[in-house]
Amino acid sequence: MNEMLKNRTAIVTGASKGIGKAITLSLAEAGVKVVIAARHKVDLKSVEKEVRVHGSECLAVQADVSKESDVDRLIKKSIKTFGTVDILINNAGFGIFSKVADTSVKDFDGMMSVNLRGVFLCSRGILPTMMRQKSGAIINIASLAGKNSFVGGATYSATKWGLLGFSRSLMLEVREHNIRVIAICPGSVNTSFSDHSKDSEKIIQPQDVADTVLFALTMPARSNVSEIDIRPTNPK
Repeated sequence: MNEMLKNRTAIVTGASKGIGKAITLSLAEAGVKVVIAARHKVDLKSVEKEVRVHGSECLAVQADVSKESDVDRLIKKSIKTFGTVDILINNAGFGIFSKVADTSVKDFDGMMSVNLRGVFLCSRGILPTMMRQKSGAIINIASLAGKNSFVGGATYSATKWGLLGFSRSLMLEVREHNIRVIAICPGSVNTSFSDHSKDSEKIIQPQDVADTVLFALTMPARSNVSEIDIRPTNPK
């Protein structure tokens, strides 16, 4: 249990698997009360059971972060249950990789809606609470795809480039309220999302991202590590 995080409350989106699940369980182990959000109820309930094994309080809310009504309900339930929210982890996101000529409008709109609009809705929704209490942390799980171009990644990369721009501007807007905004940019992570043609033992693990989140959250209150890149040491 981490004394800096004990009894804090966090919302984690996309918490039902992969990076989101690893972050959720690490926060719970550190003594954080967690609100977990995802679209799939069965997976969400499974994570909720694991959180309770760590002795942490947990609220599971089925929600699609691209929908304003779902985000409003998520935040209202979180505050009603725990009184406040100290940490927001914007992790929900997905990618469909295809060349621009082969990308459908549906896939383009879907990635933009979740990867970018969802972060905007969740951040905007929680800011009044954090500004009122003069403290808080918003962590956006971005990607090295937000800094690097590659064939088939135009739309996904655009969402992550946009997320970095959003994070950098938001950080400047809210720092006077003692709110930290941190963008974490992993490379390929060993989840169902990533290309498993690579050696899965040599690429980044979900727990590596979770450990980075905890590192950022436990920095002294006077310090804000606003952007962190995570790469494998030797992927060959």
